[in-house]
Amino acid sequence: DIFGQSGVKSMPALPLGEYVQLLLKNGLLADDTTPALDLTRTVSSLTCDSRAAVPGSLFICKGAAFKKEYLAQALSRGAFAYVSEREYDLPAPCIRVPDVRHAMGLMADLCWGHPSGQVKVIGITGTKGKTTTAYFLKSILDAWREERGLHPVGLLSTLVTDDGVLRAPAVLTTPEPLELQHHLWNAAQAGCGYVVMECSSQALKYGRMVGVELFAGAFLNLGEDHISPREHPTAEDYFRSKLKIFDHSKNAVVNLDSDRAPEVLAAAQRCDRVLTYSLDTPSADLFAPRLTHGWEGSRFSVTYRGKEENFSIPLAGSFNVSNALCALAVCELLDIPAQAVRVGLERCVVPGRMETYTRDGKTVVVDYAHNGMALEALLQEVRRGFPGASVTAVFGSVGDKALDRREGMGKAAGKYADFTILTEDDPGGEDVGDICRQIGEYIAAAGGEFTIIPDRETAVRTAIEKAQAPAVIVLAGKGAEQAQKRKNGPEPCVPDGLLAKKYLGLPLA
Repeated sequence: DIFGQSGVKSMPALPLGEYVQLLLKNGLLADDTTPALDLTRTVSSLTCDSRAAVPGSLFICKGAAFKKEYLAQALSRGAFAYVSEREYDLPAPCIRVPDVRHAMGLMADLCWGHPSGQVKVIGITGTKGKTTTAYFLKSILDAWREERGLHPVGLLSTLVTDDGVLRAPAVLTTPEPLELQHHLWNAAQAGCGYVVMECSSQALKYGRMVGVELFAGAFLNLGEDHISPREHPTAEDYFRSKLKIFDHSKNAVVNLDSDRAPEVLAAAQRCDRVLTYSLDTPSADLFAPRLTHGWEGSRFSVTYRGKEENFSIPLAGSFNVSNALCALAVCELLDIPAQAVRVGLERCVVPGRMETYTRDGKTVVVDYAHNGMALEALLQEVRRGFPGASVTAVFGSVGDKALDRREGMGKAAGKYADFTILTEDDPGGEDVGDICRQIGEYIAAAGGEFTIIPDRETAVRTAIEKAQAPAVIVLAGKGAEQAQKRKNGPEPCVPDGLLAKKYLGLPLA
């Protein structure tokens, strides 16, 4: 039976020989001879999760923290062979490879029948704005397809995974290869037609995108983020990892306003067609010379298909207009009608992005801004949108990784907020107080004032209750998230939007 419970066709199982031949063709067999295997044996499943192994599984040993015990568990559950960079003293044949991540990407693509060749996949990378741009583009494509009675498109984002069959909160911005290819297969079989996906620097660096064919790859912008021993050791490594998006892309979209834009544009030249966009450079393919901003949204004009068109988005900020321009450029490549673009942009809702709640002269802004570049842009927009109001920022930073965010966010708050309350934001195994004190050093160095309240709900309540109208309280970093990642894993938490309503005294429904 090749139909799952959802009624969507699943991939038929392949013989082991096809996987071995794929590795041989790509120079990924570490030994001159393959182990004594029955190459005609059917591989019932391909997995790197020992808990998911079943009789007939081919198991992949991957990860810096991989343990021999995981392989033993997979074998006990029925795996008959394994793919690994090293051989283990266990009773099963090893298919040894020099690069297990690259091998896994290719094998996952083969397992699911190269699904990115069956749907048009649009990949988006950048330091900030990936999620907003992805939601803009999905909203546009859905509006266009809705007119013709077609299935909504797929979305793989920081917030949600929606492949037309499965919809759930995202675990990773860009899933690991076996999950990613499965999602693309689901989208193809469900009739999504298109998949819009965020491509993280980690995914591009560590081969999660191997085998994925992008109709278009978009490069939004560049700031410093994810710089840590566990992620990118240097800003240059981060930048070079992001440029890898063009290795997968047939077409490219480039923001000329980005830092190091000439280098991004040069890397994009490997693609068949390159479109550029800008708020500052008239020579860009899409240029928005006139913007009008209100806190409820933005309007802009752009030369689009030879004539000037007017568009609006329900989000404030020139950075969000820039994200909309990126979506327009992709739609130009896809030949999407301007009216569908207009409708899609106008009705787009991005959870946790610039949600605004107001009562008695106090306004709370909830936003996912979680690095220095994003927080600075958000606070600048708050300053412009609420002249004369005091600004309190409430945020923290993740533990165990992205250590550079502490400096960037601290400097932004110290420069643009009147006062900052530092609190919890996915601390992982680190102490919340230690993280906050590190951020506080940068706030103080930038001339700002702060206090530390580790419990996030208490921090939000304090910020709202102590603010003197007119005031804006910015709750940054968590957006619409409903979990805190602590030492022992994710634990439920109240999303910032509900906290804002609760302590402003607004209806919670």
